[in-house]
Amino acid sequence: MFTGIITDIGTITELEQRGDLRLRMACAYDTGGIDIGASIACNGCCLTVVELGADWFDVEISAESVSKTNIGDWALGSRINLERALKVGDELGGHIVSGHVDGVATIVKMVDEGDSTRVTLEAPDALARFIAPKGSVALNGTSLTVNEVDGAKFGINFIPHTKSVTNWGDAREGDRINLEIDTLARYVARLQDWA
Repeated sequence: MFTGIITDIGTITELEQRGDLRLRMACAYDTGGIDIGASIACNGCCLTVVELGADWFDVEISAESVSKTNIGDWALGSRINLERALKVGDELGGHIVSGHVDGVATIVKMVDEGDSTRVTLEAPDALARFIAPKGSVALNGTSLTVNEVDGAKFGINFIPHTKSVTNWGDAREGDRINLEIDTLARYVARLQDWA
């Protein structure tokens, strides 16, 4: 489990298609405190650490994960939002995030408003019904509040701090973004389907 509060921006230094995709992520984490098998959210995707070095970790990524996320867009040098798994007693600054990406949204519009940036995204139709005004979403692993919803389109806002401590400062119109809907919304909708 994660909170959607990004704690580092990693950089992809190696990508290799073996049976699965394997990548090496350079990071600022103290990797001495990371165990093999640990989960790290990479742009919101919960990935398992399979090898470690002084300032990097490796993960293996299945074809299923590549097909459901924006991982296929990653390249050498890509800057990736990172978050270590939540520990009991940690501050829950965002919302409960599983690291199981539901689909990919697309940035359709970006407008600067003062020092902040208002971003409009379009969600896949099957996920749009789970997104509500003032609800939470995880976008590339970042816990964000939804401003407004219009059909499959929804808006969020980035303050300067968020743009400086995540890879959101690099975002552009047309970017494909990992989307995880709020867990509570998923279960409420499922219960309504049974009613």
